[in-house]
Amino acid sequence: MSNIEFHGTTICAVKRHGQTAIAGDGQVTLGESVVFKSTAVKVRRIYNGNVIIGFAGTVSDAFSLCERLEAMLGKYAGNLERSCVELAEQWRKDQVGRKLEAMLICADKNSLLIVSGSGEVMTPDDGVCAIGSGGRFLNATATAFFASSCPTINLSNSFTISLGVKFIFSLLVFNSFATNVIVG
Repeated sequence: MSNIEFHGTTICAVKRHGQTAIAGDGQVTLGESVVFKSTAVKVRRIYNGNVIIGFAGTVSDAFSLCERLEAMLGKYAGNLERSCVELAEQWRKDQVGRKLEAMLICADKNSLLIVSGSGEVMTPDDGVCAIGSGGRFLNATATAFFASSCPTINLSNSFTISLGVKFIFSLLVFNSFATNVIVG
Protein backbone atom coordinates (compact mmCIF):
# COMPACT_ATOMS: atom_id res chain seq x y z
CA MET A 1 0.00 0.00 0.00
CA SER A 2 1.35 3.44 -0.90
CA ASN A 3 2.10 5.98 1.77
CA ILE A 4 -0.42 8.82 1.29
CA GLU A 5 0.52 12.15 2.87
CA PHE A 6 -1.44 15.32 3.52
CA HIS A 7 0.00 18.46 1.94
CA GLY A 8 -0.87 22.13 2.23
CA THR A 9 -0.83 24.03 -1.02
CA THR A 10 -0.27 27.75 -1.56
CA ILE A 11 0.88 30.77 0.47
CA CYS A 12 1.47 34.31 -0.85
CA ALA A 13 3.04 37.33 0.86
CA VAL A 14 3.23 40.99 -0.10
CA LYS A 15 5.22 43.67 1.72
CA ARG A 16 4.34 47.27 0.83
CA HIS A 17 4.74 50.60 2.63
CA GLY A 18 5.62 49.04 5.97
CA GLN A 19 2.71 46.57 5.89
CA THR A 20 2.94 42.86 5.15
CA ALA A 21 0.08 40.56 4.20
CA ILE A 22 0.48 36.80 4.17
CA ALA A 23 -2.40 34.72 2.83
CA GLY A 24 -3.13 31.01 2.52
CA ASP A 25 -5.67 29.27 0.33
CA GLY A 26 -6.75 26.84 3.04
CA GLN A 27 -6.47 23.76 0.86
CA VAL A 28 -5.03 20.48 2.08
CA THR A 29 -4.55 17.82 -0.55
CA LEU A 30 -4.53 14.10 0.03
CA GLY A 31 -1.83 12.52 -2.09
CA GLU A 32 -1.29 14.25 -5.42
CA SER A 33 -4.58 15.91 -6.27
CA VAL A 34 -7.59 15.22 -4.02
CA VAL A 35 -8.63 18.31 -2.05
CA PHE A 36 -9.25 16.85 1.38
CA LYS A 37 -10.02 20.10 3.16
CA SER A 38 -10.37 23.73 2.08
CA THR A 39 -10.42 25.58 5.42
CA ALA A 40 -6.98 24.83 6.88
CA VAL A 41 -5.25 27.69 8.69
CA LYS A 42 -1.71 27.86 7.30
CA VAL A 43 -0.98 31.45 8.24
CA ARG A 44 -0.48 32.46 11.85
CA ARG A 45 1.24 34.82 14.23
CA ILE A 46 4.05 33.57 16.46
CA TYR A 47 6.52 35.06 18.91
CA ASN A 48 4.03 37.20 20.83
CA GLY A 49 2.37 38.32 17.59
CA ASN A 50 5.52 39.96 16.24
CA VAL A 51 6.14 37.46 13.43
CA ILE A 52 3.70 36.25 10.77
CA ILE A 53 4.38 32.89 9.13
CA GLY A 54 2.78 30.92 6.35
CA PHE A 55 3.67 27.36 5.45
CA ALA A 56 3.25 24.96 2.56
CA GLY A 57 4.23 21.32 2.24
CA THR A 58 3.61 18.30 4.39
CA VAL A 59 1.50 19.60 7.25
CA SER A 60 3.21 17.76 10.12
CA ASP A 61 6.62 18.85 8.78
CA ALA A 62 5.44 22.46 8.53
CA PHE A 63 4.23 22.39 12.14
CA SER A 64 7.60 21.02 13.21
CA LEU A 65 9.41 23.84 11.38
CA CYS A 66 7.12 26.46 12.89
CA GLU A 67 7.91 25.17 16.38
CA ARG A 68 11.64 25.17 15.61
CA LEU A 69 11.45 28.71 14.26
CA GLU A 70 9.65 29.95 17.35
CA ALA A 71 12.34 28.35 19.52
CA MET A 72 15.02 30.13 17.46
CA LEU A 73 13.19 33.45 17.82
CA GLY A 74 13.27 32.96 21.58
CA LYS A 75 16.96 32.12 21.48
CA TYR A 76 17.86 35.14 19.32
CA ALA A 77 15.58 37.73 20.98
CA GLY A 78 13.15 37.95 18.07
CA ASN A 79 15.77 38.60 15.37
CA LEU A 80 13.92 37.02 12.45
CA GLU A 81 16.78 36.99 9.94
CA ARG A 82 19.22 35.39 12.38
CA SER A 83 16.57 32.91 13.55
CA CYS A 84 15.77 31.84 9.97
CA VAL A 85 19.44 31.38 9.09
CA GLU A 86 20.00 29.30 12.24
CA LEU A 87 16.84 27.29 11.50
CA ALA A 88 18.05 26.59 7.95
CA GLU A 89 21.46 25.56 9.23
CA GLN A 90 19.89 23.25 11.82
CA TRP A 91 17.51 21.92 9.17
CA ARG A 92 20.39 20.93 6.86
CA LYS A 93 22.51 19.31 9.59
CA ASP A 94 19.74 17.39 11.38
CA GLN A 95 19.32 13.83 10.08
CA VAL A 96 15.58 13.95 10.80
CA GLY A 97 15.14 17.61 9.89
CA ARG A 98 16.77 17.14 6.50
CA LYS A 99 13.80 15.01 5.49
CA LEU A 100 11.19 17.64 6.38
CA GLU A 101 9.19 18.56 3.29
CA ALA A 102 7.90 22.06 3.86
CA MET A 103 8.61 25.72 3.14
CA LEU A 104 7.96 28.81 5.21
CA ILE A 105 7.31 32.46 4.48
CA CYS A 106 8.22 34.56 7.52
CA ALA A 107 7.73 38.28 8.10
CA ASP A 108 8.15 40.86 10.81
CA LYS A 109 8.15 44.65 10.67
CA ASN A 110 11.58 44.67 8.98
CA SER A 111 11.89 41.49 6.92
CA LEU A 112 10.11 39.20 4.48
CA LEU A 113 11.87 35.84 4.06
CA ILE A 114 11.39 32.45 2.44
CA VAL A 115 12.94 29.45 4.19
CA SER A 116 13.20 26.47 1.86
CA GLY A 117 13.33 22.77 2.56
CA SER A 118 16.86 22.55 1.26
CA GLY A 119 18.14 25.09 3.77
CA GLU A 120 18.10 28.38 1.87
CA VAL A 121 16.92 31.67 3.32
CA MET A 122 15.87 34.16 0.66
CA THR A 123 14.59 37.72 0.59
CA PRO A 124 12.34 38.49 -2.39
CA ASP A 125 13.55 41.34 -4.60
CA ASP A 126 10.21 43.08 -5.03
CA GLY A 127 8.41 42.45 -1.72
CA VAL A 128 6.30 39.67 -3.22
CA CYS A 129 6.76 35.93 -2.74
CA ALA A 130 4.74 32.74 -2.86
CA ILE A 131 5.34 29.07 -2.03
CA GLY A 132 3.54 25.78 -2.52
CA SER A 133 2.10 24.07 -5.55
CA GLY A 134 0.52 27.28 -6.88
CA GLY A 135 3.42 29.43 -5.73
CA ARG A 136 4.98 30.34 -9.06
CA PHE A 137 1.60 31.33 -10.53
CA LEU A 138 0.68 33.38 -7.47
CA ASN A 139 4.09 35.04 -7.42
CA ALA A 140 3.80 36.12 -11.05
CA THR A 141 0.22 37.32 -10.59
CA ALA A 142 0.97 39.22 -7.38
CA THR A 143 4.08 40.83 -8.85
CA ALA A 144 2.15 42.03 -11.92
CA PHE A 145 -0.84 43.20 -9.87
CA PHE A 146 1.12 45.20 -7.34
CA ALA A 147 3.54 46.60 -9.93
CA SER A 148 0.69 47.85 -12.11
CA SER A 149 -1.46 49.03 -9.19
CA CYS A 150 1.13 51.00 -7.26
CA PRO A 151 0.76 54.30 -9.16
CA THR A 152 -3.05 54.34 -9.00
CA ILE A 153 -4.06 52.53 -5.80
CA ASN A 154 -3.05 53.58 -2.32
CA LEU A 155 -1.44 50.39 -1.00
CA SER A 156 -0.35 51.95 2.25
CA ASN A 157 -3.12 50.57 4.41
CA SER A 158 -3.57 47.01 5.54
CA PHE A 159 -7.14 46.74 4.27
CA THR A 160 -6.13 47.51 0.67
CA ILE A 161 -3.20 45.09 0.78
CA SER A 162 -5.45 42.38 2.22
CA LEU A 163 -8.02 42.92 -0.55
CA GLY A 164 -5.27 42.85 -3.17
CA VAL A 165 -3.96 39.51 -1.94
CA LYS A 166 -7.49 38.04 -1.81
CA PHE A 167 -8.07 39.27 -5.36
CA ILE A 168 -4.87 37.62 -6.57
CA PHE A 169 -5.99 34.28 -5.12
CA SER A 170 -9.37 34.62 -6.86
CA LEU A 171 -7.63 34.92 -10.27
CA LEU A 172 -6.07 31.48 -10.07
CA VAL A 173 -8.03 28.50 -11.37
CA PHE A 174 -6.35 25.89 -9.16
CA ASN A 175 -6.79 27.75 -5.88
CA SER A 176 -10.02 28.20 -4.05
CA PHE A 177 -9.61 31.59 -2.42
CA ALA A 178 -7.57 33.15 0.33
CA THR A 179 -9.24 31.81 3.44
CA ASN A 180 -6.79 33.25 5.91
CA VAL A 181 -5.05 36.63 5.55
CA ILE A 182 -2.95 38.23 8.28
CA VAL A 183 -1.66 41.75 7.88
CA GLY A 184 0.94 43.23 10.17
